[in-house]
Amino acid sequence: MADSVLAVIDTDTAVIEFSVWGHWDRGLSTQARTVLDKCLAEHPTGVIVDLHELSDPHAVSAPLWLTACAQGAAMQPPVAVAVCAKPNAPLTRRLRRLGARDWLVLYATVAQARAAMAGRHPLADRMHLALPPDPAAAVLARGLVNDACRAWDVGHLGQRARLVVSELVVNAAEHAGTDVEVIVSLRGSGTGAALHLAVYDGDAILPQVRDPVPGRLGPSLVDRGLGLRIVNAAASAWGALPARSGKLVWAIVRARPEEMT
Repeated sequence: MADSVLAVIDTDTAVIEFSVWGHWDRGLSTQARTVLDKCLAEHPTGVIVDLHELSDPHAVSAPLWLTACAQGAAMQPPVAVAVCAKPNAPLTRRLRRLGARDWLVLYATVAQARAAMAGRHPLADRMHLALPPDPAAAVLARGLVNDACRAWDVGHLGQRARLVVSELVVNAAEHAGTDVEVIVSLRGSGTGAALHLAVYDGDAILPQVRDPVPGRLGPSLVDRGLGLRIVNAAASAWGALPARSGKLVWAIVRARPEEMT
């Protein structure tokens, strides 16, 4: 979330709704690019871009939406990008002139885009597990990762993936105190295969990486929030997004050169 940008993920469909409002200027452009990049990094099933409340009379933002669609189409598996804008707005007209029909689909309403996204097949290589708000649930989450690694033949990713999912589940159990859902997905194939780990809880507060607390014996390692430093070190990428009734914290674990030998 930024001042005039909001991204919310639907944990059932893995579709992100990305909304931008206000007058398009350099500041809003930076915010929108940053949040949109984070949305694509999460590698969702699809992204719905809602531009109904965006004031862009000269359609300066058009290249950003076209680029986002091209980036999504190039990902494995591809990420569908749907843009919702007022039918007769200058931005809509410019997108059509720039060849938007070849790159992205324009919808008049968000409801139409949701209906279209609902018709897409969910990721086939996906496992999920519902867990209680108990730090001991991390053991079951690691078991889910083990099952996924065996099923998808990505055992070389298992050690780091188990470490990451443990930290995410423990953080969710201790800080949110709600039921937790763990989703493990396979992204890509062959040597480029990666594990996408997502932990959903019912607390809307997004996690923050905290600095260690100094002490006579050095920085404290027991201060909560430091587990995210472990996630940052072990994962290829990670982040957090608001969800309809809480949040989703995700991480992607890709192979490192030493794991390929």
